[in-house]
Amino acid sequence: MKKRPVDILVVSDVHLGTYGCHSKELLKYLKSIAPKQVILNGDIIDIWQFNKRYWPKSHMKVIKLFMDWIAKGVKVYYVTGNHDEMMRKFTGFQMGSLHIVNKVVLPLNGKKAWFFHGDVFDVTMQHSKWVAKLGAKGYDLLILLNRAINFISKKLGKGPISMSKKIKNGVKSAVKFINNFERTAADIAIENQYDYVVCGHIHQPEIRQIKTDKGQVTYLNSGDWIENLTALEYNNGEWQLYSYYEDFNTVNQLEDSHDELPVLEKEELFQSLMDEFQTSGLLKVK
Repeated sequence: MKKRPVDILVVSDVHLGTYGCHSKELLKYLKSIAPKQVILNGDIIDIWQFNKRYWPKSHMKVIKLFMDWIAKGVKVYYVTGNHDEMMRKFTGFQMGSLHIVNKVVLPLNGKKAWFFHGDVFDVTMQHSKWVAKLGAKGYDLLILLNRAINFISKKLGKGPISMSKKIKNGVKSAVKFINNFERTAADIAIENQYDYVVCGHIHQPEIRQIKTDKGQVTYLNSGDWIENLTALEYNNGEWQLYSYYEDFNTVNQLEDSHDELPVLEKEELFQSLMDEFQTSGLLKVK
């Protein structure tokens, strides 16, 4: 299959290691493109909820694909998020074409783009991390419940629904939080004279212009691979929001892709990681 070229790919909030992660769908998408640069914009591996009893081989295949890109010289920025905050201990680390960072600024056709995860704007993260972690557990349970409901819905000949999206869209406080998040990101970007501000964290895919009395900026959010299955692509000076639902037209098959999957035990998991580093030639640190 001929791969579609992409100048810059932005993926965030994959949450590998959780039941809600659509790893198979993500793999189909990643295998269909040939990116020149990749921004992994936080929460790629969900270390908060990591459980050695649940690590399907499809999750490992996502990691392997990223490693293959790095081995081929594709520049990959791993921007740390809150669910993979352990990676922040390695900020500034470089291995081959892999860079672990808290943020990154890239020049794009005479403009500047600021990439970061966005959890720094989350008050819960700053003051009550245990509440945020509890909420993450509840979110994962909601995804499992949603899957069961969609299974029944499919049997009845109806389409899938997203309970969490309906809750977020229907609760005023959630809508206010999203609006405040976007406005805060835009205000800081404008103040620092960035043309684009690119975030993740809130699982709300978006591309829009935000204007204030101090200027304007293009706000972008790559969404997630739990509910929306979206990513951002930059090509020929333009940004586009990619949607797996619209591209592959497999909405009715998404639930089926999460049948029982083989898992890796703890020892096998870490041995596989080491094997991938060795075969990809990534153990040599520059």
